[in-house]
Amino acid sequence: MSPHSFLFWAVLIAIALTIGVSKSGLPGVGILAITWLPMVMPARASTGMILPLLIVGDLFAVWYLGRHAVWRHLWKLLPCAVAGVLIGWLLLAHVNDRQLRPIIGIIILAMLALGAWRNRQAGAEAHIPDGWWFAVLMGLAGGITTMLANAAGPIMIVYLLAMRLPKAAFVGTTAWYFLLVNIVKVPFSLQLGLITIDSLRFNLLLVPAIVAGNLLGMYLLKRIPEKGFNLAVQLFALLGAVRLLLPT
Repeated sequence: MSPHSFLFWAVLIAIALTIGVSKSGLPGVGILAITWLPMVMPARASTGMILPLLIVGDLFAVWYLGRHAVWRHLWKLLPCAVAGVLIGWLLLAHVNDRQLRPIIGIIILAMLALGAWRNRQAGAEAHIPDGWWFAVLMGLAGGITTMLANAAGPIMIVYLLAMRLPKAAFVGTTAWYFLLVNIVKVPFSLQLGLITIDSLRFNLLLVPAIVAGNLLGMYLLKRIPEKGFNLAVQLFALLGAVRLLLPT
């Protein structure tokens, strides 16, 4: 699609707004932006294009809610997430987006189904996995998928919902996690040629839309009840997973 067309810029602005909302209000909605961008540019180029936008949104979210982060969860996740980024970097030359999308979608659906079954069986007293193996699995899975496709959002949603964090702690922990992991990804994306001077020019033009999305997310976060918030992020994760399974 021509970068001078109305549809091209309409989709880019919608993506930037969605990223902003996802970083400060509804984290699950971010996966929808990942699926929209390949509509207007090649999938490989879209991976590098979206990374700086995600970092801008992360910075705003950390400024707004970062103080609520629960660092014991971050210390469990981050080492394995960095290892996952390294694995994703090595795989990126051999796995294309078309092969990766359904794999991620299936993993997300399986984790959502497991969480729903657990809650149905035991309700509030259900045993939530919190051992080192669970953090290792989620950290590696998140690192690999975020490097390959910027699509670790639903994985983090499932993990942090399992930890039963309050709204502010949920968003604050997510904000710090993705800011740190996305910064780690930058040199690898530069080495692969995914971030270029041209892509950064587009990023600069979209910063106002990111900020507008952040403000909208802040508004929504204050007005969605705790139970409704959890249901909403699970719904967005489910929609994102289904979208990943559909042909492009």
